[in-house]
Amino acid sequence: MNPDSSKPDCADSQKPAGPQNNSYIYMFKALAPLKYIDCRWLMLANFTSFMAIGMQQLTRGWLILRLTNDSPLALSFVTMSFALPMTFMSLVGGVLADRFPKRKLMIISQIIVTLTVLLLATLDYLGIIRFWHLILIGIVNGSVVAVNMPSRQSIFSDILPENDLMSAIALNNSATNSTRLVGPSLAGFLIVFIGTSGVFFLISVIHLFSLFFLCMLKTGKNATGKSKKSVTDDIVEGFRYAKHNPVILGLVLLSLVPAVFGFPYVSLLPAWAREALDAHSPGLGLLEASMGFGSLLGTLILASFNNMKNRGIVLILNGLAWGVALLMFAGCGSYYTALPGIFAVGFMSSIFMALNNTLMQVKSSDEMRGRMVSLSIMTFGIMPLSAVPFGAVAEKIGTPYSLMIAGAILCLFMIIFFFLSPGFRKDAQ
Repeated sequence: MNPDSSKPDCADSQKPAGPQNNSYIYMFKALAPLKYIDCRWLMLANFTSFMAIGMQQLTRGWLILRLTNDSPLALSFVTMSFALPMTFMSLVGGVLADRFPKRKLMIISQIIVTLTVLLLATLDYLGIIRFWHLILIGIVNGSVVAVNMPSRQSIFSDILPENDLMSAIALNNSATNSTRLVGPSLAGFLIVFIGTSGVFFLISVIHLFSLFFLCMLKTGKNATGKSKKSVTDDIVEGFRYAKHNPVILGLVLLSLVPAVFGFPYVSLLPAWAREALDAHSPGLGLLEASMGFGSLLGTLILASFNNMKNRGIVLILNGLAWGVALLMFAGCGSYYTALPGIFAVGFMSSIFMALNNTLMQVKSSDEMRGRMVSLSIMTFGIMPLSAVPFGAVAEKIGTPYSLMIAGAILCLFMIIFFFLSPGFRKDAQ
C-alpha cells in the first residue's frame, strides 16, 4: 500500500514513498510525516489558517488600541469574547468530531471564519467599526474555532500511525509557529501603508487558500463513530472517561494551569510593548516574529524525537522553564533583552503544547479522542480569559509586573505538580 494514501492503519502505510535511498527529504526524522499526502495538505491548510490568525491578532490589537485610547483592559475584553464561547463550545466540537466527518466540519468552519473577517474588513474600511463589533465578531469566531479545532487536531491520528504521531504534531506546530515569523511582522508593516482595513481584506484572502487545502483532503470523509446518545450524554461520558484515567486527568490539569498563567502575555503583548519599549506597530511585529522563531525552533527540535522517553517528566520540567522564561521576559527594558526573552517564551511554550497534545491523543481511545482533544482545547480557551484579571492588574501596577506575577505562579505550580504526581511521571510515557 502506498503511504500517500489516507489509510495509515495498514503496516504498509508506514513505509516511505518510493526508494528510500532517493528520498532525501525523509533523512530527517522531523520531516518523516510528510510522506503522507493528506498530512501535507492538512499542514498547508493549518499554515495558511494560522498565518491569517497571526496577522489578524496583531491587526485587531492595533485597531482596539486606536479605538480605546491604548487600553490594555479593552484588549482583554475582546480576547475574552473569543475565549468564552471557545471554552464551552469546544466540548460540543469534540462530540461532533467523534460523530461526524471531520473534513466537512473543518470546511464549514473555515467558510464561516472567512466571511467574518471579510465583514470586519468592510466595517473598518467604511469607517463604521465600533468596539462592540469586535466583541460580536470575537464571539462568532470563538464558537467556530471551538467546533473546528478538535477535528483539526484529532484527524492526525486518522492520517498517521502512532509512531509518527508526535513528529507530525510537532511538525504541524512548527509550520503554524513559523507563521509568527512572517504574519505579525508583515501585518505590522502593512498597517503603515494600507491601514488595518487593507490588512483585514488580505487576511480573508489567505483564509480562502486554507479552505482550498482542506478541500483536497481525502481523510475525514467518514464519521469515526455513530453514537445514539445525546450531545450532553456524550460530553458527560467524556468527562467520566478523563476522571478515571489518571494520565488524561493530569494532562488536562497541565493544560489548564499553564493556559491561565503562561499565556496572558499573548493578549497583553501590545500593551507591554508600549509600556516597556514605547514600541509602535513595526516593533510589535518584531517581538511577535521573535516569539514565532522560538516556537518554530522548539517544535522542530521536538519533531526529531519521535521515540522520546520519560515524556511526562519532560513535560513538567519544560513547563517550569516556560515560567522562568516568562518571568525574565516581563522584566526586560530594551529590545536587546526583550527579543531573546520572548524567543525563550515561545520556545518553551511551543514544546509544552505539542508534547501535551501528543500525549493526549496517544493515551486516548479512538472513540474518545475528539472529546479528549476538546478538553485540552477547552483549557486553552480559558487562556484568553486570564488576560482579563491580568489586564486589570496591569492597569493598576503596570503590564510588566502583571506578567511577572503570572510567570511566578506558573513556576510554583510546576514544582508542586512534579512532587505530588509520581504516578503521572511514571505512566505518561
